[in-house]
Amino acid sequence: MTSTDAPKGLDSPMTGKIIKIMSQVNTRLYRATGGRIGSKWRVGAAFPWGIPVLLLTSIGRKSGEERISPLLYIEDGPRVVVVASQGGLPKNPAWFYNIRSNPNVTVQIKSNIRQMTARVATDEERAALWPKLVAMYSDFDKYQSWTDRQIPVVICE
Repeated sequence: MTSTDAPKGLDSPMTGKIIKIMSQVNTRLYRATGGRIGSKWRVGAAFPWGIPVLLLTSIGRKSGEERISPLLYIEDGPRVVVVASQGGLPKNPAWFYNIRSNPNVTVQIKSNIRQMTARVATDEERAALWPKLVAMYSDFDKYQSWTDRQIPVVICE
């Protein structure tokens, strides 16, 4: 980690487990209600108004099984942009490695489901998109300060 401001225990194995459990609960509620529940993130800088959440379905690079991840996003024209922040943890999230292995994904925004292709933003695209992402959710800048990795920005087209 690059910052002494990072929360104590952020890189604990328990943090990853908590994120996984919260993601599973969010995904179940989102899918069961067509996004009426679970389509807004209201934690940290998003409290109390909330910011949009989508469900990204990727194919596990090892298992070959569908993996669903609830993610914050912005729309950039017809593109959907997500961030592989994982709350500033030292490693990229598993879904990021899945899309690097197989870029064919399904994106669900509320009850709208579409097939897309995911790719990592170029340095220039990231430079243009990062300020928009931070404007939506200022905690992304905090997460970046907590880790040595450059947090990837992913574009789904």
